[in-house]
Amino acid sequence: MKIAGPAALTAYIATIPAANLAVTHFGAVPAGFGQAAPAGVYLVGLALVLRDLAREALGRGPVLAAIIVGTVLSFWLADPEFALASAAAFAVAETLDFAVYEPLRQRGLLTAMLASNAVGLLADSLIFLKLAFGNFDYLPGQILGKTWMTLAAVAVITLIQKLQARTAVA
Repeated sequence: MKIAGPAALTAYIATIPAANLAVTHFGAVPAGFGQAAPAGVYLVGLALVLRDLAREALGRGPVLAAIIVGTVLSFWLADPEFALASAAAFAVAETLDFAVYEPLRQRGLLTAMLASNAVGLLADSLIFLKLAFGNFDYLPGQILGKTWMTLAAVAVITLIQKLQARTAVA
Protein backbone atom coordinates (compact mmCIF):
# COMPACT_ATOMS: atom_id res chain seq x y z
CA MET A 1 0.00 0.00 0.00
CA LYS A 2 1.50 3.31 -1.01
CA ILE A 3 0.79 6.40 1.03
CA ALA A 4 2.38 9.79 1.18
CA GLY A 5 5.21 9.30 3.67
CA PRO A 6 5.54 12.92 4.80
CA ALA A 7 1.76 13.10 5.33
CA ALA A 8 1.79 9.95 7.48
CA LEU A 9 4.75 11.21 9.50
CA THR A 10 3.19 14.64 10.01
CA ALA A 11 -0.13 13.11 11.04
CA TYR A 12 1.71 10.78 13.41
CA ILE A 13 3.49 13.64 15.13
CA ALA A 14 0.26 15.74 15.22
CA THR A 15 -1.63 13.02 17.09
CA ILE A 16 0.65 13.46 20.09
CA PRO A 17 -0.27 17.03 21.09
CA ALA A 18 -3.86 16.34 19.99
CA ALA A 19 -4.08 13.39 22.41
CA ASN A 20 -2.64 15.47 25.25
CA LEU A 21 -5.08 18.31 24.56
CA ALA A 22 -7.99 15.85 24.44
CA VAL A 23 -7.10 14.41 27.86
CA THR A 24 -6.71 17.90 29.31
CA HIS A 25 -9.95 19.34 27.90
CA PHE A 26 -12.36 16.42 27.68
CA GLY A 27 -11.45 14.08 30.55
CA ALA A 28 -12.84 10.58 30.06
CA VAL A 29 -14.83 9.33 27.07
CA PRO A 30 -16.77 6.13 26.38
CA ALA A 31 -14.71 3.30 24.89
CA GLY A 32 -17.48 0.72 24.53
CA PHE A 33 -18.93 -2.10 26.61
CA GLY A 34 -19.51 0.30 29.50
CA GLN A 35 -15.83 1.24 29.73
CA ALA A 36 -14.33 4.73 29.71
CA ALA A 37 -10.83 6.01 28.99
CA PRO A 38 -8.98 9.32 28.96
CA ALA A 39 -10.07 11.23 25.85
CA GLY A 40 -6.73 10.90 24.05
CA VAL A 41 -7.20 7.14 23.73
CA TYR A 42 -8.42 7.17 20.12
CA LEU A 43 -5.66 9.52 18.99
CA VAL A 44 -3.00 7.38 20.65
CA GLY A 45 -4.46 4.31 18.92
CA LEU A 46 -4.26 6.18 15.64
CA ALA A 47 -0.65 7.20 16.38
CA LEU A 48 0.36 3.53 16.62
CA VAL A 49 -1.06 2.87 13.16
CA LEU A 50 0.38 6.03 11.63
CA ARG A 51 3.82 5.13 12.97
CA ASP A 52 3.70 1.83 11.13
CA LEU A 53 2.50 3.47 7.91
CA ALA A 54 5.21 6.13 8.13
CA ARG A 55 7.79 3.38 8.64
CA GLU A 56 6.64 1.63 5.48
CA ALA A 57 6.75 4.83 3.46
CA LEU A 58 9.90 6.51 4.81
CA GLY A 59 12.01 3.93 6.60
CA ARG A 60 13.43 3.66 10.11
CA GLY A 61 15.37 6.90 10.43
CA PRO A 62 12.52 9.40 10.04
CA VAL A 63 10.29 7.34 12.33
CA LEU A 64 12.92 7.12 15.08
CA ALA A 65 13.36 10.90 14.81
CA ALA A 66 9.57 11.32 15.00
CA ILE A 67 9.43 9.21 18.17
CA ILE A 68 11.96 11.59 19.75
CA VAL A 69 10.00 14.65 18.53
CA GLY A 70 6.77 13.11 19.82
CA THR A 71 8.27 12.43 23.22
CA VAL A 72 9.49 16.02 23.52
CA LEU A 73 6.11 17.35 22.34
CA SER A 74 4.34 15.12 24.85
CA PHE A 75 6.41 16.53 27.68
CA TRP A 76 6.29 20.11 26.45
CA LEU A 77 2.59 20.35 25.54
CA ALA A 78 0.88 18.28 28.19
CA ASP A 79 -0.45 19.80 31.37
CA PRO A 80 2.14 19.41 34.13
CA GLU A 81 0.11 16.66 35.79
CA PHE A 82 0.21 14.60 32.59
CA ALA A 83 3.55 15.71 31.11
CA LEU A 84 5.82 13.05 32.57
CA ALA A 85 3.20 10.32 32.19
CA SER A 86 2.54 11.21 28.57
CA ALA A 87 6.19 11.51 27.58
CA ALA A 88 7.24 8.30 29.35
CA ALA A 89 4.31 6.30 27.99
CA PHE A 90 4.86 7.58 24.48
CA ALA A 91 8.61 6.95 24.44
CA VAL A 92 8.40 3.41 25.82
CA ALA A 93 5.29 2.33 23.90
CA GLU A 94 6.47 3.65 20.56
CA THR A 95 9.91 2.13 21.00
CA LEU A 96 8.40 -1.26 21.88
CA ASP A 97 5.96 -0.98 18.99
CA PHE A 98 8.88 -0.26 16.68
CA ALA A 99 10.93 -3.17 18.09
CA VAL A 100 8.11 -5.65 17.49
CA TYR A 101 7.18 -4.22 14.08
CA GLU A 102 10.65 -4.39 12.53
CA PRO A 103 11.22 -8.17 12.68
CA LEU A 104 7.61 -8.91 11.69
CA ARG A 105 7.33 -6.62 8.66
CA GLN A 106 8.57 -9.37 6.32
CA ARG A 107 5.41 -11.30 7.23
CA GLY A 108 3.25 -8.48 5.92
CA LEU A 109 2.06 -5.05 6.93
CA LEU A 110 -1.09 -6.21 8.69
CA THR A 111 0.62 -8.94 10.73
CA ALA A 112 3.34 -6.55 11.86
CA MET A 113 0.83 -3.80 12.58
CA LEU A 114 -1.50 -5.97 14.66
CA ALA A 115 1.29 -7.52 16.76
CA SER A 116 3.24 -4.30 17.32
CA ASN A 117 0.13 -2.29 18.13
CA ALA A 118 -0.94 -4.89 20.70
CA VAL A 119 2.39 -4.46 22.49
CA GLY A 120 2.45 -0.68 22.06
CA LEU A 121 -1.10 -0.07 23.26
CA LEU A 122 -0.64 -2.21 26.34
CA ALA A 123 2.66 -0.54 27.29
CA ASP A 124 1.25 2.94 26.66
CA SER A 125 -1.85 2.20 28.72
CA LEU A 126 -0.01 0.70 31.70
CA ILE A 127 2.63 3.41 31.91
CA PHE A 128 0.34 6.37 31.30
CA LEU A 129 -2.37 5.26 33.72
CA LYS A 130 0.06 4.42 36.52
CA LEU A 131 1.97 7.70 36.22
CA ALA A 132 -0.97 10.00 35.44
CA PHE A 133 -3.63 8.58 37.74
CA GLY A 134 -1.81 6.22 40.08
CA ASN A 135 -4.16 3.36 39.22
CA PHE A 136 -5.40 1.17 36.37
CA ASP A 137 -9.11 2.03 36.60
CA TYR A 138 -9.22 3.05 32.93
CA LEU A 139 -7.16 0.09 31.66
CA PRO A 140 -10.04 -1.84 30.02
CA GLY A 141 -11.23 1.34 28.27
CA GLN A 142 -7.69 2.25 27.19
CA ILE A 143 -7.16 -1.16 25.65
CA LEU A 144 -10.57 -1.12 23.99
CA GLY A 145 -10.23 2.37 22.52
CA LYS A 146 -6.79 1.75 21.07
CA THR A 147 -7.86 -1.66 19.76
CA TRP A 148 -10.85 -0.07 17.99
CA MET A 149 -8.50 2.33 16.20
CA THR A 150 -6.13 -0.47 15.18
CA LEU A 151 -8.98 -2.63 13.86
CA ALA A 152 -10.54 0.30 11.99
CA ALA A 153 -7.20 1.10 10.38
CA VAL A 154 -6.62 -2.54 9.42
CA ALA A 155 -10.09 -2.64 7.83
CA VAL A 156 -9.41 0.52 5.83
CA ILE A 157 -5.95 -0.68 4.75
CA THR A 158 -7.37 -4.07 3.69
CA LEU A 159 -10.09 -2.35 1.66
CA ILE A 160 -7.55 -0.07 -0.03
CA GLN A 161 -5.29 -3.03 -0.83
CA LYS A 162 -8.20 -4.93 -2.39
CA LEU A 163 -9.25 -1.92 -4.45
CA GLN A 164 -5.67 -1.40 -5.63
CA ALA A 165 -5.41 -5.08 -6.59
CA ARG A 166 -8.65 -4.85 -8.61
CA THR A 167 -7.50 -1.69 -10.34
CA ALA A 168 -4.15 -3.28 -11.20
CA VAL A 169 -5.89 -6.29 -12.77
CA ALA A 170 -8.39 -4.22 -14.75
